[in-house]
Amino acid sequence: MTRIRLALAALLLAPALAGAFGFDDVDRRAVELSKKSFEPAKSDLPSVLKDLGYDQYRDVRFRPERALWRAEKLPFEAAFFHRGGIFTEAVRINEVTESGVREIPFRAESFDYGKNTFDRSRIGNIGFAGFRIHFHLNNPRYKDEVVAFLGASYFRALGKEQRYGMSARGLAIDTGLASGEEFPRFTEFWLERPAPEARELRIYALLDSKSLTGAYRFILRPGVDTAVTVKARLHARRNIAKLGVAPMTSMFLFGENQRAPTEDYRPEVHDSDGLSIQAGTGEWIWRPLVNPKKLLVTAFTFSNPLGFGLQQRDRNFASYEDLEARYELRPGAWVKPVKPFGPGRVELVQIPSPYETNDNVVAYWIPREPPQTGQAFEMEYQVLWQKNTPTHPPTSWVAQTRRGPGYRAQPDEAFFFHIDFEGPALKKLTDTKKLEAVFSTDTNGEIGEKIMQRNPVNDGVRVTLKVRRVDASKPVELRGFLRDENETLSETWAYILPPD
Repeated sequence: MTRIRLALAALLLAPALAGAFGFDDVDRRAVELSKKSFEPAKSDLPSVLKDLGYDQYRDVRFRPERALWRAEKLPFEAAFFHRGGIFTEAVRINEVTESGVREIPFRAESFDYGKNTFDRSRIGNIGFAGFRIHFHLNNPRYKDEVVAFLGASYFRALGKEQRYGMSARGLAIDTGLASGEEFPRFTEFWLERPAPEARELRIYALLDSKSLTGAYRFILRPGVDTAVTVKARLHARRNIAKLGVAPMTSMFLFGENQRAPTEDYRPEVHDSDGLSIQAGTGEWIWRPLVNPKKLLVTAFTFSNPLGFGLQQRDRNFASYEDLEARYELRPGAWVKPVKPFGPGRVELVQIPSPYETNDNVVAYWIPREPPQTGQAFEMEYQVLWQKNTPTHPPTSWVAQTRRGPGYRAQPDEAFFFHIDFEGPALKKLTDTKKLEAVFSTDTNGEIGEKIMQRNPVNDGVRVTLKVRRVDASKPVELRGFLRDENETLSETWAYILPPD
């Protein structure tokens, strides 16, 4: 009986001990840090590591057998990234256990340096650049990488049958401003040791930058749509002009709505093809991405969005034909507020780029009232990494946007758009005569022709527009949706035709 009582006591005590370190502990550190002057990261990396090229850095790999929690055969494992190349800043990484908190030491012998020939004995205790988490996601024999934290406040995750593409960030400050962007970074992490049957993992992080500090908690739950629930409390060192909440970063080089600038065997090259928004009013909005010739910043203003995200809707391999990049397998990210965001705007920044190696698309939420000096600001939201089950309206959505005149002559420099809608509301529609395509443009555009026809391939509807631009040096804003006499049957197609 004594042994039973002791065992029960241990079981009851274990959660309390495991919870002895948590979000409030990180927040206390963030508060203390916010009262001090910002100190940039030290440039203490040996030149032999700082000068590593892309391929040289990729040749430095953490040894799988040294993974944290592998020996204990726990469901999650952690591996670590070496400093070097563009990842010069060190982050401190700790493990949280029932007995307390311990720092995970850097050991050069935990890495395989591949073909690199520098003297490893002279590396010293340089710390880590970041870490990644592994879990049985696609099969029971191998633990897949499901999330990685590496560089500034960047992190990216994978759901089932996905390949890495776009990234999320802890925070964005002054993105797209002439004054230049500020990149906050995570300086320290705490990984909470998982239970033997755990299906989720808790990660804590301390954020630091010139403008603010912050405490973060990430709850990782791998699955078909891997979910990362983020809780953050920020403390402003100074007034902030533009605070980007739940930022995500992606790439769009060319696609079905924009031809390749040079000859390329691939029809499309992008990690995401559009921005999707579920407004607090119930309206769904889809903005196809472009690769503009000049910086393009657009926004949608409202209160309490129900969700937004950069999505990869085209999942057909034939659309990309890239056996290495496999763009059709790259996830979209959907941000769902856990606590209401309040009034503000979703902003989309699209940056000109000649290369697919550049992340040139950024989207985030900007609160109407960002934190001012000495103020705290809280946010809580979930990021879903999606492929086969993307979030979209229950009625119908934009399947593709194509540009070009087809067989039509184009003597007057008009633009032709072909927008395909598909979804349950259109599949069950028997009388298309009652269907109306409601499209409009701003004062810099004129819609000269509008044709709506049934699309028998996807049981949807195709709308073709002929659009003239008044001033080629200014963008054109186009909007459109489908409705019948009773209700709206589709999301809103919101297209920006960039200036020349």
